[in-house]
Amino acid sequence: MILSEAINLRIAELLKKNSLTAYQLSYRAGISNSIISDCKRGKVKEPTISSIIHICEGLNMQLRDFFDSEYFKDVEAIDRFEKNEPKIV
Repeated sequence: MILSEAINLRIAELLKKNSLTAYQLSYRAGISNSIISDCKRGKVKEPTISSIIHICEGLNMQLRDFFDSEYFKDVEAIDRFEKNEPKIV
C-alpha cells in the first residue's frame, strides 16, 4: 500500500471512531476542509507532516498514535521517478 492510501484509510477510520465529519475535524484542527477532503479522496499524494500534525491536534492525539496502525505496517512511498518524469505511452 502506498503512503497516501494508508493515510486516507487512517483518517477515515479516525473520523468514524470519533463520530466526526471531515468539516468538523478541519474546524477542530484549524486547517482548511479541502486539506482533509483532498487526503480522503487521494488527491494529495504526499500529505505534509504539518497537515498530519494539525489533524492529530484536532483529534487530541499524538503523531505517533496516528501512525500506530496496521495500515502503515508495509507502507511504501511514491516512486520519485514515476512522480517527476512524464510517462511515455
